[in-house]
Amino acid sequence: MSLDLSRIKALCFDVDGTLSDTDEMYAQKVVLFFPRFLFKDPARAARRFVMWIEAPGNALLGLADTLGIDDEMIAVIHWLSLRRRYSPKKFLLISGVDEMLKQLHGRYPMAVVSARDEAGTMAFLEQFDLVQYFDVIVTGLSAKHTKPYPDPILLAAHKMNVSPESCLMIGDTTVDIRAGKSAGAQTIGVLCGFGEEPELQKMGADLILGDTTKLLNVL
Repeated sequence: MSLDLSRIKALCFDVDGTLSDTDEMYAQKVVLFFPRFLFKDPARAARRFVMWIEAPGNALLGLADTLGIDDEMIAVIHWLSLRRRYSPKKFLLISGVDEMLKQLHGRYPMAVVSARDEAGTMAFLEQFDLVQYFDVIVTGLSAKHTKPYPDPILLAAHKMNVSPESCLMIGDTTVDIRAGKSAGAQTIGVLCGFGEEPELQKMGADLILGDTTKLLNVL
């Protein structure tokens, strides 16, 4: 796995598990229900469980990706997104992400490419004053199809006035990697969210990082 740094002209970031963190206090309580004799890494299993609860759309997309029922699951998520009432909540930020974005700002055009609805995406970005760092914000209903289809990345690239092949998609799930590769972009998988290293490797991520902030060591 390796990146061609000379190709990278723009960055695309997923949100849940990539910029947004899970509730560690809740995870510490939940881990008591994940015994070691059943789970190799109970703490990791608890974090993923909490993330699935906090961002069910990502969990459903990941499941659909595994089962090969993308179209059906995306239709369900779109139907729910159009009909759900948004309930304000407090989000958590992965430690160091704000400083990372600050340092990358101006060096590359940057886009959010999220499967979340617009209200949830904007609430997260506005809570941490991150909107200022992004040139483009693509949410779950911005394009005809959402991830793992390439449409959101193609739209983001078009709005940033770069080719899809010049983009780097950063995300924590196979859905992000598939979308990036389908669009012709390079991809980085991060291990601070939903995804596991073996599945991200199998999907063909060009590079895998322990967490999103490690991107500064690469670019």
